[in-house]
Amino acid sequence: MVIMEGGRRGGGEIIMEEENENFAPSSPQEIDNVIQEMLSAIESVAQLGDYRRTQKKECYGLVRRMKLLLPLIDEIRELDTPISETNMAALCNLKKALVVAKKLLKLCNEGSKIYLALDMEIVIIRFHAVCEKLSAALDGLDFDELGVSDEVKEQVELMCLQLRRAKRRTDTQDIELAMDMMVVFSKNEDRNADIAIVERLAKKINLHTTEDLKYETIAIRNLVKERGSQSSESIQQMIDLLNKFKQVAGMEITNVLDDPIVPKMLGKSLSLVIPHEFLCPITLEIMRDPVIIASGQTFERESVQKWFDSNHRTCPKTRQTLAHLSIAPNYALKNLILQWCEKNNFKLPKKDDSETSECTAEQKEEIVSLVEQLSSSKLEVQKEAVRKIRLLSKENPENRILIADCGAIPPLVQLLPYPDSKILEHAVTAVLNLSIDESNKRLIAQQGAIPAIIEILQSGSTEARENSAAALFSLSMLDENKITIGLSDGIPPLVDLLQNGTIRGKKDAVTALFNLSLNQANKARAIDAGIVLPLMNLLEERNLGMVDEALSILLLLATHPEGRHKIGQLSFIETLVEYIREGTPKNKECATAVLLELGANNSSFILAALQYGVYEHLIQLTEGGTSRAQRKANALLQLISKSEHL
Repeated sequence: MVIMEGGRRGGGEIIMEEENENFAPSSPQEIDNVIQEMLSAIESVAQLGDYRRTQKKECYGLVRRMKLLLPLIDEIRELDTPISETNMAALCNLKKALVVAKKLLKLCNEGSKIYLALDMEIVIIRFHAVCEKLSAALDGLDFDELGVSDEVKEQVELMCLQLRRAKRRTDTQDIELAMDMMVVFSKNEDRNADIAIVERLAKKINLHTTEDLKYETIAIRNLVKERGSQSSESIQQMIDLLNKFKQVAGMEITNVLDDPIVPKMLGKSLSLVIPHEFLCPITLEIMRDPVIIASGQTFERESVQKWFDSNHRTCPKTRQTLAHLSIAPNYALKNLILQWCEKNNFKLPKKDDSETSECTAEQKEEIVSLVEQLSSSKLEVQKEAVRKIRLLSKENPENRILIADCGAIPPLVQLLPYPDSKILEHAVTAVLNLSIDESNKRLIAQQGAIPAIIEILQSGSTEARENSAAALFSLSMLDENKITIGLSDGIPPLVDLLQNGTIRGKKDAVTALFNLSLNQANKARAIDAGIVLPLMNLLEERNLGMVDEALSILLLLATHPEGRHKIGQLSFIETLVEYIREGTPKNKECATAVLLELGANNSSFILAALQYGVYEHLIQLTEGGTSRAQRKANALLQLISKSEHL
């Protein structure tokens, strides 16, 4: 057995059987078996459905190309004349490539979403390897001997061209996703600014519902079982991130490796399997009161009602927008469930939510009272009310939704310019906490909070400034808010905080500036505000632990002409080469990416890097760097080779 290029055991790795490349079946039965295996592989992937967000583009491209092979396979199957040993060997290679492609697509369809995001570059390398094997197998076929029609031949040749292009593609890295992963893994502070990043990351890789997280728990447990190790650093990172996602979703944090995922009522009888259609897609537990919603899907009444009460207007399963939020009892399914329970002597769990409802009603009454007190004429009453709302909004997602529903956002925004520094600090922090909820982001901006937050960022206390920067980061997750913050002159005070703030202030500022710089117009504003110099200072002060964040922003700025000019004026190339030579693996990866972006637009940067001895360090990276660093280093070496021939 051999592992595909870039792969490693476990985590859904793609393993290929080593076969004799010259082996050629001689009997019609053996030939038919090869044909059937190819058809089976293609039909299997056609039924897989959706793919993980991180590899969606590659998956659909590969499936499309596999389907294009069906006419070719059909014509070969209908061939009456014998197939030569050379063509038979090529068909065997094609079969192997299709089987490997099927395994890779299955991994991207049902494997751990966190693994696929964490090792995104490795998975992309596997796609390149599959494309290479498909291309090589098709190149080995003699179409004339196989009697392939001109139309099918042209179609396959076009597909081979696409495969070669896919194989040469050098960068599918999602820079925003990569930055979020980096920030989440590098921060241990329990702050809502960090929770906002976790929430965005959860939504990017579709791990923000109870159903998604339960399936992900199973996927990670299977991954650990395959690897045979529970203590590796990457496994622990994945478990930590899964627990952060659960925390944001309001789920209980449990031991991923030991606690059972199946509903508790199944623990008594593991041999009893509940029919899949009896389980609620949200809770994965047997339904007591199944109801149908507008999408035609069935859920437990309590679960889907909570989904709707959380301001969701989509189907939890299909994600389609619903025409209405009405629900109707599914009496037919309920009767089937009751019959099955009676037949199997299975007792449905008792519904006991009176305590929860009472608690929610009591809490809502408290929040309504606090919101009213925000407009009190008594300073101490206002101060205590905004302090309590700040604390409640930090606790959990349900509180953030409830506080907003009770009308707290408008009076909180009105308190942002308040002359009392403590009220102002509580108010901006409460706004930060509430902004973590996606629907609240837009409402906060619509209430005119952004200019007021920027004013606090300019002249507030140290903690107020830091939390203002974090609030701008959270709000800027919406593209329209990125534009509003830029147009409201929010970038210069963030740059000032990056230059002169505390360590926490610098971290909040660098995260917000990265987010804002994803907008092209904001890149120019950040450059004009003097962002390059404090970023360079972060590279010099390694003890602050923000080197990778600084390099990630510089990579964004390097895509802007003025950014390349400013960076080039500051002898930046030598610093990059230093990090490529002696930085951490992530430092080397980021620095190489920045140098590649600069060099691709201006060969003088490449020449300067060569003078600082970058060549030998790039060679070392191609042999021992991270997957992404290896690809960037190889691309840089190609640029160097081209420049030498000019």
